[in-house]
Amino acid sequence: MNTNNVVLGLVQMGMTSDPQTNLQKAAAMVKEAAEGGAQVVCLPELFTTPYFPQYELGSASDRENVPHDTVPGAAADALSTMARDNGVVLVGGSIYEKAGERFFNTALVHGRDGSLLGKYRKTHIPHDENFYEQNYFDRGDTGFQAIDTPHGRISPLICFDQWFPEAARACALEGAQMLFYPTAIGLSDNIEQWEGDWQQAWENVMRGHAIANSVVVAAVNRVGREDKMEFWGGSFVIDAFGKTVARAGNGEEIVLAKIDLEHGRQVREGWGFFRNRRPECYGRLTERR
Repeated sequence: MNTNNVVLGLVQMGMTSDPQTNLQKAAAMVKEAAEGGAQVVCLPELFTTPYFPQYELGSASDRENVPHDTVPGAAADALSTMARDNGVVLVGGSIYEKAGERFFNTALVHGRDGSLLGKYRKTHIPHDENFYEQNYFDRGDTGFQAIDTPHGRISPLICFDQWFPEAARACALEGAQMLFYPTAIGLSDNIEQWEGDWQQAWENVMRGHAIANSVVVAAVNRVGREDKMEFWGGSFVIDAFGKTVARAGNGEEIVLAKIDLEHGRQVREGWGFFRNRRPECYGRLTERR
């Protein structure tokens, strides 16, 4: 068996207002992905709830009234069970985590035995119309990391992180071979796409991350209508030289994609993207403008 070949499973799903129903649906779809051969499975961002940040909050204290979890907690336990029962590495989308007095958008990665391999808290928090995330989430404090698994080194990032090349590069420098972006993105009834095609830009920016860092990129979106937002799905896997290996439509489905990790190593060595870096010239990258 070629240990460089890995089958990814992306769970593209719609959410109800009931967290337990969403957990049950996620468990069924993770099982289906594993039965289809998936070895690493990823769920969407905030998969236990509707996308609540489309609504503004009156005050920070109102965050307590939004369904949330802790780690350890019920959602983390459910994700551990999904991973163990199906023998997969599971990137558990993300959950709304309360930690002390702070709230985070948190991705958990569980191993095939159900053990917690790593935790990532969303770094870049948007605050725009219908994406009022700074009302809900504190800035992540985990930093960027590459998590060792039996199927390669993976880095979880979350949704808005995908627009920042620095995040992808930081993970690649940590040794990541695959980047996973659990996501909640779509169109809003009250916002015009005046800049151009949002979905095309969303995919294009991550294609650039894949090529520049010689890594596999997987983005996992939700689908369906939630009040004034329509989530477009379109989950995809891109290889280390920008080829789209698999792409979902706009409904619930499981995307399976076989990827070759050796291909990424060959691209990185052949094109010299890392050995020809000039870190001494990049000081401005750490300055806030």
